[in-house]
Amino acid sequence: MRMVDIIEKKRNGQSLSKQEIDEIIQGYTQNEIPDYQMSALLMTIFYEDMSDQEITDLTIAMANSGDKIDLSMIKGIKVDKHSTGGVGDTTTIVLAPLVASVGVAVAKMSGRGLGHTGGTIDKLESIPKFHVELSNRQFIELVNETGIAITGQSGDLAPADKKMYALRDVTATVDSLPLIASSIMSKKIASGADAIVLDVTTGAGAFMKELSAARRLAKTMVKIGQLANIKTMAIISDMSQPLGEAIGNGLEIIEAIETLNGKGPKDLQEMVYVLGSQMVVLAEKADTLDEARVLLEESIKSGNALKKFKEMIQNQGGDASIVDTPELLADVPYKVELPAKSKGFVQAMDADKIGIAAMMLGAGRKTKEDTIDYNVGIKLHKKIGNPVAKGESLLTIYANQNDLEEVKHLLYQTIHIGATGDEPKLIQEIITE
Repeated sequence: MRMVDIIEKKRNGQSLSKQEIDEIIQGYTQNEIPDYQMSALLMTIFYEDMSDQEITDLTIAMANSGDKIDLSMIKGIKVDKHSTGGVGDTTTIVLAPLVASVGVAVAKMSGRGLGHTGGTIDKLESIPKFHVELSNRQFIELVNETGIAITGQSGDLAPADKKMYALRDVTATVDSLPLIASSIMSKKIASGADAIVLDVTTGAGAFMKELSAARRLAKTMVKIGQLANIKTMAIISDMSQPLGEAIGNGLEIIEAIETLNGKGPKDLQEMVYVLGSQMVVLAEKADTLDEARVLLEESIKSGNALKKFKEMIQNQGGDASIVDTPELLADVPYKVELPAKSKGFVQAMDADKIGIAAMMLGAGRKTKEDTIDYNVGIKLHKKIGNPVAKGESLLTIYANQNDLEEVKHLLYQTIHIGATGDEPKLIQEIITE
């Protein structure tokens, strides 16, 4: 069937067959289908949606479009974790060494960020000399020897997704549920994990603003994983405000170190325990979630989790002494407080705008070519539900520039103070099928 016929078929609300989807992905990956036709199909999917079967077929086709990572030489059950994103999402930095410290093999492939702050790889590169580019052999050897390694994603891993995402980014089709689900799960399937724990965020700072949309995305991805014979479950978590207190690459590494020391923000700490417990059970290192949580809590109390983080830094060429002097990661000439203009309670935050403010400081990228400033960012002192006095600091801006009026103006627009304020529920739902 011609591409124009497939576009017309989808435009008319009909489902595409597995063969048609396979031909689309193969043709586009091999440059046989032009961008203008693929753009038309993406927009049609955006408006007409896809069935669960179509999304599954699309995901598998994208996963098969390039290399697949063979992790069979790594001992034990390999459990991956993925978040659909948000502002101040430091969980992987804490979670990876924590679950590795209780015997779970962590073979983690992560990406760079385009937006508020860097991705996990950018955050780790704020640690002096830390290397994220590992060969497959080095990657597998490190995980077998020490239980943990985090590397950048291979350029040949699900190349169809890479091409399609670049097109979605310039055609306003990024926030399409079928395209989000297939993008995430195609990379996870190609990455070779035996089990996947998904953190699907919802709220102002997430792709899925509404809980109903987050629920459908979570259920769709869980179903895709299970159809691909990968044990998969999802947690729907709140992103109405940034997770934790730090927004910025070096600042988030500092926060991760504090959390591994048992002194992190309570919402980040709880998120790590919830996700980590699921990973430990899926890896068959504990029979129940309660048993798994006890293992994780004891690892933090004993210092083993932080020790594992130090070991990971050393193994990947980084300066592990930063764990003892983390303040060096936020060494900037300007640290500016933002005082509250009135008293009351923090009623709401616009997480997206806080992220944009961090990007304006240099913590994130507007384009792929932008250079990240690792040391800048924002440290929140108040979260939703907290009381605040007039003149009390709401947050600290870490900057390498003196002119911060535009940033401060935006930040004042994001934090709403009223007579009352209720702390949001962090874990909205847990989905296992």
